[in-house]
Amino acid sequence: MEKSRKPVSVAEAVFRVIEQAGYTGSESVPLAGSYGRILAEPLTATHDVPHFTRSPYDGYAIAAADSAGASGDHRISFTVVDHIGAGEVSQVTIGAFEAVRLMTGAALPAGADAVVMFEQAVEEGRTFTIRKTFAPQENLSLQGEDMTSGELIVPAGSFIHPGTIALLATFGYGQVQAAKRPVVGILSTGTELLEVTAPLEPGKIRNSNGPMIFAQLARMGIPCRIYDTEADQLEACLLTVRKAMEETDCLITTGGVSVGDYDFLPEIYKRLGADVLFNKVAMRPGSVTTVAVAGDTYLFGLSGNPSACFTGFELFVRPALLKMMGADKLYLPRTTAVLAEDIPKANPFTRFIRAVYDGTSVRSAGFNKSNAVSSIARGNSLIVLPGGTRGYAAGDRVDVLLLGVEEGVEEWGL
Repeated sequence: MEKSRKPVSVAEAVFRVIEQAGYTGSESVPLAGSYGRILAEPLTATHDVPHFTRSPYDGYAIAAADSAGASGDHRISFTVVDHIGAGEVSQVTIGAFEAVRLMTGAALPAGADAVVMFEQAVEEGRTFTIRKTFAPQENLSLQGEDMTSGELIVPAGSFIHPGTIALLATFGYGQVQAAKRPVVGILSTGTELLEVTAPLEPGKIRNSNGPMIFAQLARMGIPCRIYDTEADQLEACLLTVRKAMEETDCLITTGGVSVGDYDFLPEIYKRLGADVLFNKVAMRPGSVTTVAVAGDTYLFGLSGNPSACFTGFELFVRPALLKMMGADKLYLPRTTAVLAEDIPKANPFTRFIRAVYDGTSVRSAGFNKSNAVSSIARGNSLIVLPGGTRGYAAGDRVDVLLLGVEEGVEEWGL
Protein backbone atom coordinates (compact mmCIF):
# COMPACT_ATOMS: atom_id res chain seq x y z
CA MET A 1 0.00 0.00 0.00
CA GLU A 2 1.27 3.47 -0.92
CA LYS A 3 2.71 5.30 2.07
CA SER A 4 4.37 8.24 0.33
CA ARG A 5 2.18 11.08 -0.87
CA LYS A 6 2.97 14.42 -2.44
CA PRO A 7 0.44 17.15 -1.54
CA VAL A 8 -1.09 19.41 -4.18
CA SER A 9 -2.51 22.86 -3.48
CA VAL A 10 -6.24 23.24 -2.89
CA ALA A 11 -6.59 25.26 -6.09
CA GLU A 12 -4.78 22.60 -8.12
CA ALA A 13 -6.90 19.86 -6.56
CA VAL A 14 -10.10 21.73 -7.42
CA PHE A 15 -8.89 22.26 -10.99
CA ARG A 16 -8.11 18.56 -11.46
CA VAL A 17 -11.54 17.56 -10.19
CA ILE A 18 -13.45 20.04 -12.33
CA GLU A 19 -11.49 19.14 -15.45
CA GLN A 20 -12.88 15.58 -15.28
CA ALA A 21 -16.56 16.52 -15.03
CA GLY A 22 -18.80 15.40 -17.88
CA TYR A 23 -22.26 16.82 -18.59
CA THR A 24 -25.18 14.69 -17.39
CA GLY A 25 -27.58 15.90 -20.10
CA SER A 26 -31.02 17.45 -19.68
CA GLU A 27 -34.61 16.44 -19.06
CA SER A 28 -38.03 18.05 -18.95
CA VAL A 29 -39.37 18.65 -15.44
CA PRO A 30 -42.65 20.24 -14.28
CA LEU A 31 -42.40 23.88 -13.28
CA ALA A 32 -43.61 23.00 -9.76
CA GLY A 33 -40.67 20.61 -9.34
CA SER A 34 -37.97 22.76 -10.90
CA TYR A 35 -36.79 24.68 -7.82
CA GLY A 36 -33.15 23.95 -7.06
CA ARG A 37 -32.42 22.47 -10.47
CA ILE A 38 -29.98 23.87 -13.04
CA LEU A 39 -31.51 25.49 -16.14
CA ALA A 40 -30.42 23.51 -19.21
CA GLU A 41 -31.34 26.05 -21.87
CA PRO A 42 -31.42 29.85 -21.91
CA LEU A 43 -34.63 31.54 -20.87
CA THR A 44 -35.69 34.09 -23.49
CA ALA A 45 -38.66 36.46 -23.24
CA THR A 46 -41.45 35.22 -25.50
CA HIS A 47 -43.32 38.53 -25.28
CA ASP A 48 -42.95 42.01 -23.86
CA VAL A 49 -43.39 42.47 -20.10
CA PRO A 50 -45.69 44.24 -19.51
CA HIS A 51 -47.25 43.21 -22.81
CA PHE A 52 -49.51 46.26 -22.73
CA THR A 53 -49.18 49.72 -21.20
CA ARG A 54 -51.01 49.79 -17.90
CA SER A 55 -51.61 51.76 -14.74
CA PRO A 56 -49.40 51.00 -11.72
CA TYR A 57 -51.85 52.85 -9.46
CA ASP A 58 -55.52 53.24 -8.69
CA GLY A 59 -56.51 56.50 -10.40
CA TYR A 60 -57.77 58.19 -13.54
CA ALA A 61 -56.44 57.88 -17.09
CA ILE A 62 -56.24 61.23 -18.87
CA ALA A 63 -54.59 62.92 -21.85
CA ALA A 64 -51.61 64.73 -20.36
CA ALA A 65 -52.09 67.70 -22.67
CA ASP A 66 -55.45 68.45 -20.98
CA SER A 67 -53.64 69.06 -17.67
CA ALA A 68 -51.49 71.89 -19.00
CA GLY A 69 -51.61 74.98 -16.78
CA ALA A 70 -53.22 73.26 -13.79
CA SER A 71 -52.21 74.73 -10.42
CA GLY A 72 -53.54 75.37 -6.96
CA ASP A 73 -55.10 78.60 -8.18
CA HIS A 74 -56.30 77.06 -11.45
CA ARG A 75 -57.74 73.61 -10.95
CA ILE A 76 -58.75 71.74 -14.10
CA SER A 77 -61.84 69.51 -14.12
CA PHE A 78 -62.29 66.13 -15.86
CA THR A 79 -65.42 64.05 -16.43
CA VAL A 80 -65.29 60.31 -15.74
CA VAL A 81 -66.70 58.41 -18.74
CA ASP A 82 -65.84 54.80 -17.81
CA HIS A 83 -64.67 52.63 -14.89
CA ILE A 84 -62.51 49.47 -15.26
CA GLY A 85 -60.56 47.09 -13.04
CA ALA A 86 -57.42 44.99 -13.53
CA GLY A 87 -57.93 42.47 -16.31
CA GLU A 88 -60.48 44.68 -18.07
CA VAL A 89 -60.08 46.83 -21.18
CA SER A 90 -62.14 50.00 -21.67
CA GLN A 91 -63.99 50.29 -24.96
CA VAL A 92 -64.00 54.07 -24.66
CA THR A 93 -61.66 56.47 -26.43
CA ILE A 94 -61.41 59.45 -24.12
CA GLY A 95 -62.09 62.91 -25.46
CA ALA A 96 -60.97 66.34 -24.27
CA PHE A 97 -61.07 66.67 -20.47
CA GLU A 98 -62.46 63.16 -20.10
CA ALA A 99 -61.04 60.37 -17.95
CA VAL A 100 -61.43 56.66 -17.23
CA ARG A 101 -61.40 55.56 -13.61
CA LEU A 102 -59.14 52.49 -13.42
CA MET A 103 -57.55 50.19 -10.89
CA THR A 104 -53.94 49.05 -10.52
CA GLY A 105 -52.90 46.82 -13.43
CA ALA A 106 -55.66 47.93 -15.79
CA ALA A 107 -54.78 48.62 -19.42
CA LEU A 108 -54.49 52.25 -20.44
CA PRO A 109 -57.53 53.25 -22.54
CA ALA A 110 -57.26 54.76 -26.01
CA GLY A 111 -56.59 58.49 -26.01
CA ALA A 112 -54.91 58.51 -22.59
CA ASP A 113 -51.18 58.88 -21.90
CA ALA A 114 -51.00 59.60 -18.15
CA VAL A 115 -52.60 58.53 -14.88
CA VAL A 116 -53.75 60.77 -12.04
CA MET A 117 -53.50 58.89 -8.74
CA PHE A 118 -56.56 59.14 -6.52
CA GLU A 119 -54.61 61.14 -3.95
CA GLN A 120 -53.73 63.70 -6.64
CA ALA A 121 -57.38 64.40 -7.43
CA VAL A 122 -60.37 65.94 -5.67
CA GLU A 123 -63.52 64.03 -6.56
CA GLU A 124 -66.83 65.76 -7.13
CA GLY A 125 -69.42 63.16 -8.19
CA ARG A 126 -68.66 62.03 -11.76
CA THR A 127 -65.95 64.67 -12.06
CA PHE A 128 -62.64 65.42 -10.37
CA THR A 129 -60.17 68.28 -10.41
CA ILE A 130 -56.36 68.41 -10.43
CA ARG A 131 -53.89 71.15 -9.55
CA LYS A 132 -50.71 70.02 -11.35
CA THR A 133 -49.60 69.48 -14.90
CA PHE A 134 -48.96 65.86 -15.88
CA ALA A 135 -46.26 64.85 -18.36
CA PRO A 136 -46.90 62.29 -21.08
CA GLN A 137 -46.29 58.74 -19.72
CA GLU A 138 -46.43 59.95 -16.10
CA ASN A 139 -47.56 57.26 -13.64
CA LEU A 140 -47.55 54.52 -16.30
CA SER A 141 -46.03 51.06 -16.63
CA LEU A 142 -45.01 51.03 -20.27
CA GLN A 143 -45.21 48.03 -22.57
CA GLY A 144 -41.84 46.24 -22.58
CA GLU A 145 -40.24 48.39 -19.87
CA ASP A 146 -39.31 45.29 -17.83
CA MET A 147 -38.48 42.82 -20.62
CA THR A 148 -38.79 42.87 -24.39
CA SER A 149 -39.67 39.96 -26.64
CA GLY A 150 -36.56 37.98 -27.63
CA GLU A 151 -34.41 39.31 -24.78
CA LEU A 152 -32.15 36.83 -22.99
CA ILE A 153 -33.38 36.80 -19.39
CA VAL A 154 -31.57 33.92 -17.69
CA PRO A 155 -28.65 32.00 -19.26
CA ALA A 156 -28.34 28.24 -19.37
CA GLY A 157 -26.49 26.91 -16.34
CA SER A 158 -28.34 29.15 -13.88
CA PHE A 159 -29.68 27.91 -10.57
CA ILE A 160 -33.50 27.88 -10.66
CA HIS A 161 -34.60 29.92 -7.66
CA PRO A 162 -38.03 31.44 -6.89
CA GLY A 163 -37.35 34.45 -9.12
CA THR A 164 -36.50 32.18 -12.04
CA ILE A 165 -39.72 30.27 -11.45
CA ALA A 166 -41.68 33.54 -11.54
CA LEU A 167 -40.17 34.28 -14.96
CA LEU A 168 -40.88 30.79 -16.28
CA ALA A 169 -44.49 31.13 -15.15
CA THR A 170 -44.73 34.60 -16.71
CA PHE A 171 -43.79 33.15 -20.09
CA GLY A 172 -46.07 30.15 -19.80
CA TYR A 173 -43.55 27.38 -19.19
CA GLY A 174 -45.36 24.47 -17.53
CA GLN A 175 -42.35 22.26 -18.27
CA VAL A 176 -38.72 23.29 -17.82
CA GLN A 177 -35.56 21.90 -19.42
CA ALA A 178 -33.26 21.18 -16.49
CA ALA A 179 -29.96 19.36 -16.19
CA LYS A 180 -30.20 15.73 -15.16
CA ARG A 181 -28.97 15.19 -11.63
CA PRO A 182 -25.99 12.88 -11.23
CA VAL A 183 -26.58 9.54 -9.57
CA VAL A 184 -24.56 9.69 -6.35
CA GLY A 185 -23.71 6.92 -3.91
CA ILE A 186 -22.49 7.11 -0.30
CA LEU A 187 -20.36 4.41 1.32
CA SER A 188 -19.10 4.82 4.87
CA THR A 189 -16.19 2.56 5.77
CA GLY A 190 -14.75 1.51 9.11
CA THR A 191 -15.13 -1.42 11.50
CA GLU A 192 -15.67 1.13 14.28
CA LEU A 193 -18.93 2.45 12.79
CA LEU A 194 -22.35 1.77 14.27
CA GLU A 195 -25.75 2.50 12.81
CA VAL A 196 -27.29 5.76 14.01
CA THR A 197 -29.81 4.09 16.34
CA ALA A 198 -27.44 1.46 17.73
CA PRO A 199 -26.36 1.68 21.38
CA LEU A 200 -22.77 2.74 21.89
CA GLU A 201 -20.12 0.07 22.45
CA PRO A 202 -16.52 0.35 23.66
CA GLY A 203 -14.29 1.48 20.78
CA LYS A 204 -17.25 2.17 18.49
CA ILE A 205 -18.83 5.39 17.17
CA ARG A 206 -22.07 6.08 15.34
CA ASN A 207 -21.85 6.83 11.64
CA SER A 208 -22.38 10.60 11.37
CA ASN A 209 -20.62 11.13 8.04
CA GLY A 210 -23.13 9.21 5.94
CA PRO A 211 -26.20 11.16 7.13
CA MET A 212 -24.22 14.41 6.94
CA ILE A 213 -23.27 13.87 3.29
CA PHE A 214 -26.85 12.80 2.56
CA ALA A 215 -27.95 16.21 3.88
CA GLN A 216 -25.24 18.09 1.96
CA LEU A 217 -26.49 16.44 -1.22
CA ALA A 218 -30.11 17.17 -0.29
CA ARG A 219 -29.18 20.84 0.10
CA MET A 220 -28.10 20.69 -3.55
CA GLY A 221 -31.33 18.94 -4.55
CA ILE A 222 -29.46 15.73 -5.40
CA PRO A 223 -30.85 12.37 -4.22
CA CYS A 224 -28.45 9.54 -3.43
CA ARG A 225 -28.06 5.82 -2.88
CA ILE A 226 -26.80 4.57 0.47
CA TYR A 227 -24.58 1.52 0.46
CA ASP A 228 -24.24 -0.58 3.59
CA THR A 229 -21.47 0.52 5.91
CA GLU A 230 -18.40 -1.60 5.27
CA ALA A 231 -15.99 -2.98 7.84
CA ASP A 232 -12.27 -2.70 7.15
CA GLN A 233 -12.14 -5.76 4.91
CA LEU A 234 -10.53 -5.26 1.51
CA GLU A 235 -12.42 -7.79 -0.59
CA ALA A 236 -15.85 -6.89 0.80
CA CYS A 237 -15.20 -3.19 0.32
CA LEU A 238 -13.92 -3.75 -3.23
CA LEU A 239 -17.06 -5.71 -4.09
CA THR A 240 -19.29 -2.90 -2.84
CA VAL A 241 -17.31 -0.25 -4.71
CA ARG A 242 -17.56 -2.25 -7.95
CA LYS A 243 -21.33 -2.56 -7.50
CA ALA A 244 -21.66 1.16 -6.80
CA MET A 245 -19.63 2.02 -9.90
CA GLU A 246 -22.18 0.19 -12.05
CA GLU A 247 -25.03 2.18 -10.53
CA THR A 248 -23.69 5.69 -9.97
CA ASP A 249 -21.92 8.61 -11.62
CA CYS A 250 -20.17 9.48 -8.40
CA LEU A 251 -19.35 7.43 -5.31
CA ILE A 252 -18.47 9.23 -2.10
CA THR A 253 -16.64 7.12 0.47
CA THR A 254 -15.73 8.24 3.96
CA GLY A 255 -12.73 6.85 5.80
CA GLY A 256 -10.13 4.38 4.58
CA VAL A 257 -8.03 6.85 2.57
CA SER A 258 -5.16 7.39 4.99
CA VAL A 259 -2.04 5.21 5.26
CA GLY A 260 -3.02 3.06 8.22
CA ASP A 261 -3.02 -0.73 8.24
CA TYR A 262 -6.77 -0.86 7.62
CA ASP A 263 -7.08 1.95 5.07
CA PHE A 264 -7.90 -0.08 1.97
CA LEU A 265 -9.20 2.49 -0.50
CA PRO A 266 -5.79 3.27 -2.06
CA GLU A 267 -5.44 -0.44 -2.83
CA ILE A 268 -8.98 -0.52 -4.20
CA TYR A 269 -8.23 2.35 -6.57
CA LYS A 270 -5.17 0.42 -7.73
CA ARG A 271 -7.15 -2.77 -8.38
CA LEU A 272 -9.79 -0.83 -10.28
CA GLY A 273 -7.14 0.76 -12.47
CA ALA A 274 -8.50 4.14 -11.43
CA ASP A 275 -6.81 7.37 -12.39
CA VAL A 276 -5.94 8.98 -9.05
CA LEU A 277 -6.17 12.74 -9.54
CA PHE A 278 -4.52 13.38 -6.17
CA ASN A 279 -4.14 11.60 -2.86
CA LYS A 280 -3.03 14.42 -0.62
CA VAL A 281 -4.02 18.08 -0.46
CA ALA A 282 -2.08 20.87 1.24
CA MET A 283 -4.98 21.65 3.59
CA ARG A 284 -6.16 21.13 7.15
CA PRO A 285 -8.40 19.39 7.91
CA GLY A 286 -8.67 16.72 5.24
CA SER A 287 -5.15 16.49 3.82
CA VAL A 288 -5.72 12.78 3.02
CA THR A 289 -8.67 13.60 0.75
CA THR A 290 -8.31 11.51 -2.41
CA VAL A 291 -10.15 11.76 -5.71
CA ALA A 292 -9.95 9.18 -8.49
CA VAL A 293 -11.82 8.44 -11.70
CA ALA A 294 -12.56 4.89 -12.80
CA GLY A 295 -14.30 4.62 -16.15
CA ASP A 296 -17.03 7.26 -16.04
CA THR A 297 -17.36 7.30 -12.26
CA TYR A 298 -15.92 9.79 -9.82
CA LEU A 299 -14.53 8.19 -6.66
CA PHE A 300 -14.35 10.75 -3.88
CA GLY A 301 -12.39 9.42 -0.92
CA LEU A 302 -13.18 11.76 1.95
CA SER A 303 -11.65 11.61 5.40
CA GLY A 304 -13.41 9.67 8.11
CA ASN A 305 -13.06 12.63 10.48
CA PRO A 306 -16.37 14.55 10.37
CA SER A 307 -15.02 18.09 9.97
CA ALA A 308 -12.53 16.99 7.33
CA CYS A 309 -15.26 15.04 5.56
CA PHE A 310 -17.60 18.03 5.59
CA THR A 311 -14.94 20.40 4.25
CA GLY A 312 -13.84 17.97 1.55
CA PHE A 313 -17.38 17.69 0.26
CA GLU A 314 -17.86 21.45 0.05
CA LEU A 315 -14.50 22.09 -1.63
CA PHE A 316 -14.37 19.22 -4.11
CA VAL A 317 -17.59 17.20 -4.41
CA ARG A 318 -19.99 20.13 -4.60
CA PRO A 319 -18.32 21.93 -7.54
CA ALA A 320 -17.83 18.65 -9.42
CA LEU A 321 -21.53 17.80 -9.19
CA LEU A 322 -22.49 21.32 -10.25
CA LYS A 323 -20.14 21.14 -13.23
CA MET A 324 -21.72 17.82 -14.23
CA MET A 325 -25.06 19.62 -14.31
CA GLY A 326 -23.72 22.45 -16.45
CA ALA A 327 -23.98 25.05 -13.69
CA ASP A 328 -22.31 28.38 -14.36
CA LYS A 329 -21.50 29.06 -10.69
CA LEU A 330 -19.57 26.19 -9.16
CA TYR A 331 -17.90 27.50 -6.04
CA LEU A 332 -18.86 28.57 -2.55
CA PRO A 333 -19.57 32.30 -2.29
CA ARG A 334 -16.69 34.13 -0.66
CA THR A 335 -16.16 37.37 1.17
CA THR A 336 -13.73 38.91 3.64
CA ALA A 337 -14.35 39.63 7.29
CA VAL A 338 -12.58 40.90 10.39
CA LEU A 339 -11.29 38.10 12.58
CA ALA A 340 -12.95 38.41 15.99
CA GLU A 341 -10.43 36.30 17.91
CA ASP A 342 -6.81 35.24 17.89
CA ILE A 343 -5.94 32.07 16.02
CA PRO A 344 -2.30 31.71 17.04
CA LYS A 345 -1.60 28.27 15.62
CA ALA A 346 0.64 28.35 12.54
CA ASN A 347 0.09 25.73 9.86
CA PRO A 348 2.19 24.86 6.79
CA PHE A 349 -1.00 24.02 4.86
CA THR A 350 -4.07 26.14 4.06
CA ARG A 351 -6.43 25.84 6.99
CA PHE A 352 -10.24 25.79 6.84
CA ILE A 353 -11.91 26.61 10.17
CA ARG A 354 -15.63 26.10 10.77
CA ALA A 355 -16.85 29.52 11.71
CA VAL A 356 -19.72 31.87 12.48
CA TYR A 357 -19.93 34.91 10.18
CA ASP A 358 -22.22 37.80 11.17
CA GLY A 359 -21.86 39.97 8.07
CA THR A 360 -18.91 41.95 9.43
CA SER A 361 -16.75 39.74 11.62
CA VAL A 362 -16.06 36.05 11.84
CA ARG A 363 -15.03 33.72 14.65
CA SER A 364 -14.43 30.03 15.16
CA ALA A 365 -17.60 27.99 15.69
CA GLY A 366 -15.97 26.16 18.58
CA PHE A 367 -13.92 23.00 18.90
CA ASN A 368 -12.11 22.74 15.58
CA LYS A 369 -10.05 19.60 15.40
CA SER A 370 -10.64 17.42 12.34
CA ASN A 371 -12.76 15.00 14.36
CA ALA A 372 -15.04 17.78 15.62
CA VAL A 373 -18.78 17.55 15.03
CA SER A 374 -20.16 20.39 17.19
CA SER A 375 -18.53 23.16 15.15
CA ILE A 376 -20.12 21.84 11.94
CA ALA A 377 -23.56 22.29 13.49
CA ARG A 378 -22.81 25.78 14.81
CA GLY A 379 -20.99 27.16 11.77
CA ASN A 380 -22.32 28.98 8.71
CA SER A 381 -18.96 29.55 7.01
CA LEU A 382 -15.34 28.52 6.69
CA ILE A 383 -12.44 30.79 7.58
CA VAL A 384 -9.62 30.33 5.07
CA LEU A 385 -6.12 30.83 6.47
CA PRO A 386 -3.29 30.46 3.94
CA GLY A 387 -0.45 28.23 5.05
CA GLY A 388 2.57 29.88 6.59
CA THR A 389 4.73 30.24 9.64
CA ARG A 390 2.56 32.64 11.61
CA GLY A 391 -0.80 32.62 13.29
CA TYR A 392 -3.53 35.25 12.97
CA ALA A 393 -4.71 37.92 15.40
CA ALA A 394 -8.06 39.49 16.15
CA GLY A 395 -8.57 42.40 13.78
CA ASP A 396 -6.88 40.71 10.82
CA ARG A 397 -8.98 40.59 7.66
CA VAL A 398 -9.44 37.04 6.44
CA ASP A 399 -11.14 35.23 3.57
CA VAL A 400 -14.45 33.52 4.34
CA LEU A 401 -16.40 30.91 2.37
CA LEU A 402 -20.15 31.05 2.96
CA LEU A 403 -22.08 27.82 3.49
CA GLY A 404 -25.69 27.00 2.65
CA VAL A 405 -26.10 29.75 0.03
CA GLU A 406 -28.16 28.71 -2.99
CA GLU A 407 -25.95 30.26 -5.64
CA GLY A 408 -22.19 30.34 -5.68
CA VAL A 409 -19.61 32.17 -7.75
CA GLU A 410 -18.10 31.42 -11.14
CA GLU A 411 -14.40 31.33 -10.28
CA TRP A 412 -12.27 29.77 -7.60
CA GLY A 413 -10.56 32.75 -6.00
CA LEU A 414 -8.54 31.55 -3.04
